[in-house]
Amino acid sequence: MVYEFRLPDVGEGIAEGEVVKWLVKEGTEVNENQPLVEIMTDKVNVEIPSPKRGTILKLMAKEGQVVKVGEVLLAIGEKSEQSTQSTVPQIAQTPQTKPLPKSVSKEVSVTVSSEVKFPEKPHEVLATPATRKFARDLGVDILLVQATGAGGRITEQDVQRFKQLGRTTAQVAVQVTTPRGSEERIEFRGIRRKIAEHMMKSKEMTAQVTHVDEVDMTEIVQLREKAKISAEKRGLKLTYLPFIIKALVPALKQYPYLNATLDEEKAEIVLKRYYNIGIATDTEQGLVVPIVKDAEHKSITQLASEIEMLGEKARTGQLALDEVQGGTFTITNVGGIGGIFATPLINYPEVAILGLHKITKRPVVKDGQIAIRDMTYISLSFDHRVLDGAMAARFVTIIKQYLEDPKLLLLETD
Repeated sequence: MVYEFRLPDVGEGIAEGEVVKWLVKEGTEVNENQPLVEIMTDKVNVEIPSPKRGTILKLMAKEGQVVKVGEVLLAIGEKSEQSTQSTVPQIAQTPQTKPLPKSVSKEVSVTVSSEVKFPEKPHEVLATPATRKFARDLGVDILLVQATGAGGRITEQDVQRFKQLGRTTAQVAVQVTTPRGSEERIEFRGIRRKIAEHMMKSKEMTAQVTHVDEVDMTEIVQLREKAKISAEKRGLKLTYLPFIIKALVPALKQYPYLNATLDEEKAEIVLKRYYNIGIATDTEQGLVVPIVKDAEHKSITQLASEIEMLGEKARTGQLALDEVQGGTFTITNVGGIGGIFATPLINYPEVAILGLHKITKRPVVKDGQIAIRDMTYISLSFDHRVLDGAMAARFVTIIKQYLEDPKLLLLETD
């Protein structure tokens, strides 16, 4: 008997995953618990084991395809059995765009006909409250609008396009020019596509504003230089991040609206009384955000050790699902690369993110005198729906006070 193996629920809140790599082929004999496929969820690869012994009769998804939880991944059975389209439904494929001819210039006619059938009303529509209101204001039934946004989300542009077409014929001539130089096409999949979906969701779901301030890091620089010697003897790399986290936690305690999420369905702001700090990590595959759990209970060296361990796992693709879930606030650090300051995007569903930048020596006025100090900028992007600019500015001021006077950090003796 053919057994349809469906994508299982691999973690809390995971609704779909991307097929990264098949570990078996059709016709392969597998044992129970043998790894079948690598699935990417939340930018972490998870190996899915076989639920039973048998022969792989049919692989139902291609590498790079997104599969929803509950959809059929493959069919397992006996060698004598054959899997057919009538017994095992094929997962719908996303149509691929054919490359343009190699001609230098070509006139292309694009027609949208009134004969085109619009989709029947689906059971579920993905759209933000703002987009739904926009549709209502235009008199558009959002259930009929075709989605082009990330993850099947309907955007305001989709609604506007639907309104303009009005189920009538529209024809437009498009001049398409192919450059004479060479091109390289890279598959938009894996972590890169996951990042794109996450960033678009952040922009669509939050009202983002960025507040910037400068910080005198001279005392922290000197403290770190002294502590580095002891840390190196333990085989530990001491960066500025543990000091930043130590300054961040008391600020989050004083201003809990920065350590929160917004539950729009229940119209509630959820204040988190625990502090799981995400560290945006640059890897060859793309940006990954491992989480330092319960940061308020850890010392400088404990934080340094955990940050180093999580960073290494991120760069080698060894992070577990629970190591990238459950964050309450995120730090992104581009100081080692350069630049004056940036406006980071919120790691949704969090409501704020702190950007760290390059520390440079420059002349400043201190105690009425010009002095050379180690200065940096920090930028806080926040969701203006949940908090206002005044609170954000006060929050950054608390962080600044702790960094400029490290004695306030109450460092533990390591």
